[in-house]
Amino acid sequence: MPEMPEVEGLVAFLGERAVGRTITRASVSAIAALKTYDPPITALHGAEITAAARLGKFVVLSCGAELHLVFHLAKAGWLRWYETLPTTLIKPGKTPIALRVALDDGSGFDLTEAGTKKSLAVYVVRDPQEVPGIARLGPDPLDPAFTRADFAGLLEGRRMQIKGLLRDQGVIAGIGNAYSDEILHAARMSPYAIAATLDDAEVDRLFAAMQETLREAVAAASGKPPADLKDAKRRGMQVHARRGEACPVCGDTVRSVFFADRSLEYCPTCQTGGKVLADRRFSRLLK
Repeated sequence: MPEMPEVEGLVAFLGERAVGRTITRASVSAIAALKTYDPPITALHGAEITAAARLGKFVVLSCGAELHLVFHLAKAGWLRWYETLPTTLIKPGKTPIALRVALDDGSGFDLTEAGTKKSLAVYVVRDPQEVPGIARLGPDPLDPAFTRADFAGLLEGRRMQIKGLLRDQGVIAGIGNAYSDEILHAARMSPYAIAATLDDAEVDRLFAAMQETLREAVAAASGKPPADLKDAKRRGMQVHARRGEACPVCGDTVRSVFFADRSLEYCPTCQTGGKVLADRRFSRLLK
């Protein structure tokens, strides 16, 4: 799933390549992906893209102050950029392409989604805050105004596991499954730690790990075209999706816990005092 750093990379690329260009056509080939009807998708035709921005894991392409193309790539979505947009006809239901946007210089992009579970979402709105997922976003962890005290306030009183809290977009915007694994590994913290029980030193460590991990990932994504962003993400991972490999910090074996549609990865030595967390299908700790 694209998370804050990759989405930030996409936004930077679109800011350089698409801003200032006029949309000549926007074609939806996966009708379920389009979540709005007013303004219609055709309102984008002839509109100049004036800005590109990220809100959480949403991309916002603004065409003036009162018309915005917003999209969320969900778990299996991606943006495919073309310097020369293909002219082949898109056949609904026969392609992974959900949306095609053509620009006035012949370039453009497709939004694609792999797999059978379709969650990619496209919105055409007058105000990005009309998008429900944006309206409920928590603070951005890399916002200069977001402080350690603000972070501590978010944790206070929350009787939930820290892994789930970091992934909750209504609490903190932009972090998903992969970077929550990376942050917790950097903070030397169990994914099952309860947010409200963290002491000051643990909050300090977690806040610093969150900031450093995300900043490094954003820097790694900077300047890369969309086609290179996924590989850059994979290369930067210390534990996520590295089950069975050696932890780069201590050398212990990276372990996984599997859920219905995802997994988490962690290092027992670095994060859980040497204990191996049981797969949630067995709902217990291995001793």
